[in-house]
Amino acid sequence: MKSLVEGLVCRSVGVLMPVVDVSVRSKLEPLREKLVRLTDRGWLRKMPDGQFTTRLT
Repeated sequence: MKSLVEGLVCRSVGVLMPVVDVSVRSKLEPLREKLVRLTDRGWLRKMPDGQFTTRLT
C-alpha cells in the first residue's frame, strides 16, 4: 500500500475502500468532496497535482 506521505489521488483512496465503485466517475465525486472537507479541517493536505497527503506539522 502506498504511503500517505507520498500522496494518493481520489481514485486510489476509492480502491482502498471497497464500498466505492471507482469505475464510475460520478461515484468518486462524493469521496472527493469528503477528502476536500478533511483538507479544510486540517486533517489532510491537497497538493497542486491533486493528490491528498497527511498534514505534516
